[in-house]
Parts: sequence; C-alpha cells; structure tokens
Amino acid sequence: MDQLRCEIVTAERTVFQGHVDLVLAPSVSGQVGILPNHAPLMTALSYGELILRREGLPDEFIAIGGGFMEVGPGHVIVLADSAERAEEIDLARAEEARHRAEETMAQKRREDVDFARAEAALRRSVIRLKVARRRRRGTGRGGPEPGQPPGTGS
Repeated sequence: MDQLRCEIVTAERTVFQGHVDLVLAPSVSGQVGILPNHAPLMTALSYGELILRREGLPDEFIAIGGGFMEVGPGHVIVLADSAERAEEIDLARAEEARHRAEETMAQKRREDVDFARAEAALRRSVIRLKVARRRRRGTGRGGPEPGQPPGTGS
C-alpha cells in the first residue's frame, strides 16, 4: 500500500516524522483526510486533534494548536503553532488549565478579564484532555474501546 511521508513540526521541535497511511487534520474548514496521491493542498489548521493512521499500528493522536498543512506529491508537512503527542500530555496540568480558564471566563463582567485569551486557553486544554484520555483509554483504531477486550478496537 502507498504511504505518505509525514512531518509535524513546531518552532521548537519535530513532533513526528515518518510514513503514514492516512492523516486526519483539523482544518479551519473542518476535518480533512489525506490519503496517498491526494491533490496538492495548503490549508490553515485550527485547534484540534490530528490523527495519524498506519496499518497494523494503533492510531497516533496529537493535540494541535493551529498552524498550516501542506500536502504535496507523497508528503504532508504540518507547521503547527503547538503540537503534543498524547503520551506527552500531563493530565493533571491540563485539568488545572481547563479549570483556570473556566474560572476566568466566569468573571467576564470584570474589565480586566481577557475573555478571548481565556476562551483560547479553555479550547486548548479541552483538546489536550481529549487527546490524552484517548491514549490512556486505548481508543481509536488499533486499540480496544472501553469495555471491549483487546483486539476488538474500532
């Protein structure tokens, strides 16, 4: 089966580099699926969950904090504002960030509260929690759903 060379980078580091069968990315227009031989594409990415699929392996989940994706002949390059693999996310810190953002947003009547910044922080923390929990539960193609025996994943 054909594969895509995929690279996910931030200003600080390379988050992923390898060959994949499918990339599912959160574009500003909605979820985009990229398969081998996809037409060239350049799109802006929003906050969301990027999923990498490789035959015979569990899906890989990455929390993306916006950026751009370029699709060319046989490759996908993601230039992300921020990106964290599921196993890199500290659940306790993400929960604390979500809680702080919710508290800040609850104070929206105060003039010193930057509502847009709090809303962005809440969105980031919710995505990070979703990605981290998916990994820990083993959900996604290649892993069992909660309550299912191993080998029966979606």
